[in-house]
Amino acid sequence: MSQEIVSRFEKAFAEWYGVRSAFGFWKGRVAIYAVLRALGVKEGDEIILPGYTCVTAVNPIKVVGATPIYVDIEPVTYGMDPDKLEEKITKKTKVIFAQFTYGLPPELDAILDIANKHGIPVMEDACQGLDSYYKGQKAGSFGAAAAYSMQWTKTFTLGIGGFVTTNDPELAERIESFQPEVSSPTWKENALLTTERCVNRAINFPTTTAMLRTLFRWLVGRRLLVGSSTSQEAKGQPQTDPHFFKSMGSGQARAGLAQIRWYLDANLRHRRKMRGVYDRLLAERGFPVPVIPEHMDPALVCYSVRVADKAGAIAAARKRFVDLSDWFDHPLHRCRVNPDVYDYHDGMCPEAEKAVREVVNFPTHTRANERIAAKCVDLVCEVGPPR
Repeated sequence: MSQEIVSRFEKAFAEWYGVRSAFGFWKGRVAIYAVLRALGVKEGDEIILPGYTCVTAVNPIKVVGATPIYVDIEPVTYGMDPDKLEEKITKKTKVIFAQFTYGLPPELDAILDIANKHGIPVMEDACQGLDSYYKGQKAGSFGAAAAYSMQWTKTFTLGIGGFVTTNDPELAERIESFQPEVSSPTWKENALLTTERCVNRAINFPTTTAMLRTLFRWLVGRRLLVGSSTSQEAKGQPQTDPHFFKSMGSGQARAGLAQIRWYLDANLRHRRKMRGVYDRLLAERGFPVPVIPEHMDPALVCYSVRVADKAGAIAAARKRFVDLSDWFDHPLHRCRVNPDVYDYHDGMCPEAEKAVREVVNFPTHTRANERIAAKCVDLVCEVGPPR
């Protein structure tokens, strides 16, 4: 019964999103791992990705034994800078990640041109980019495959969860062939995650988000809740986790089917509406409005601005119960160990490190509204833009 409901969700997701094949997994990083395996990545290979990412995107690279190679970002979309990509390509380069940061597409034409020139497949890291468009074409339709996250903060959330989509039948067959290797979530994991989703809907509001985020991480650290990261990942040793390759659970699939039927399209419309609200409120206050190129239509997972004093802004937001967040606290977000473990060194990506110091994030989720937006804008206007 569990696999049947997951298969129904996979088929429904593929139909809703307009792709040939879709595969559900326990987490987004497991979806990335499945793509790497399907593309034949092995020990000693190199994977190119932007140096402004989540450490959980690096973990599957480490699990397959490959080496992450970081490219600095360009400051408008926070995506990989194509002008700095080609110099990172070597004979060992196996895959290039095209990451949609905050929902913003990278400059895909330039990235794909370079990748095609060298015969290297592109995987779209669309973990934050569900339903974002580049030149009228939807995320997930550019590369060999795309991976998505359905973690708490994402556009389409199941608490945790992930998907792979592909229009390549051969790649889909390879992913299907991995099924005997994939472990299933335990009854306890399914039950805890279902409970967490119910509690989150009941008590998570813009005024409580910061407090609940801190409490959630504390409880996960004591294994009282199902969290995004395992103890092996927290120690920088994801390759030692025997249950890394894990399938989607039945509870996740049921929640996903309900969202596709009743909620998801309205959610995406709301996020695009909130972008317009923030643009207008910032312009009215004379604060620099983020520039999004006209050929991009993102469904923003959050709205990002740069401030002069990020630490001060975050501290003030917590005191005032303003839903202002800090999505990137490091070029490898939430890196809890020495970044050398992930082959990142300070100074490697200066533009990314600058963004870490300056960028704060406004909510675009469905509980955000103009009143919440005004509080966020008031706060950053007090702090001011970078000088």
